[in-house]
Amino acid sequence: MSLEWFDRVTGELQDHLESICEKYDQTGHMSIDRSAKHPRIEFFVETEENERDYFCTLFFDPHNEEFYVETFDVDFEQPSRTILSDIENIVDAVHESFHEFLNEDDTEIYYVDEVDEDDYQYLEEIEDNRDEYYVGEIIDDSEDIFEEIDVEWETPEVTAFQKEDEVEVTYQFGIVNDTGDGVLRRINRIWTEDDELIKDESNFIFTKEEASTIIAMIASHMDSLIGYDDMI
Repeated sequence: MSLEWFDRVTGELQDHLESICEKYDQTGHMSIDRSAKHPRIEFFVETEENERDYFCTLFFDPHNEEFYVETFDVDFEQPSRTILSDIENIVDAVHESFHEFLNEDDTEIYYVDEVDEDDYQYLEEIEDNRDEYYVGEIIDDSEDIFEEIDVEWETPEVTAFQKEDEVEVTYQFGIVNDTGDGVLRRINRIWTEDDELIKDESNFIFTKEEASTIIAMIASHMDSLIGYDDMI
């Protein structure tokens, strides 16, 4: 069994989707769960409550080294798989699912051409008082101690740890355009007993010279770390 094809596709998929569809570029997100028996890539949009609405899930069969999507066959009353043989088929499947999702929600996207330098806000407006989806983020907080930086995200969110309906930790790697430094974004999502989502985000910026030292320090102390399952 090999994940080489899975890793190649996940590395290129985000760029393919952004270039084929402006709406997806503004609103679509993807996360990767590589640790599952059948690794998967999930596609979603975020609501104003920082929750996720998923519109497509790609599964990968490591034994046969192929991607597939699951659907329900109404005639036979059982689930069925559609095999996606190459990246063009994969992009088409995600793109189609995205627009079907938008059409079902009667979504209209509005773009802002001119905004103040320190105040960006892009919102999708949904009819019938449905949820609103963020297309960008609000950057206007005089008390914010972090200076705004322009980051080119090189990867989607990759799931590092997940316990269903309780906690999820994802990481995303990017490059600071002005300096060339690396950025590691960690997003921690916790669901309370009242099914309320708490989202905590932190960013770690480092130089190229620091990267190898950080990697070496972590690798040399992996055996000293205690995993979540070890504490139960």
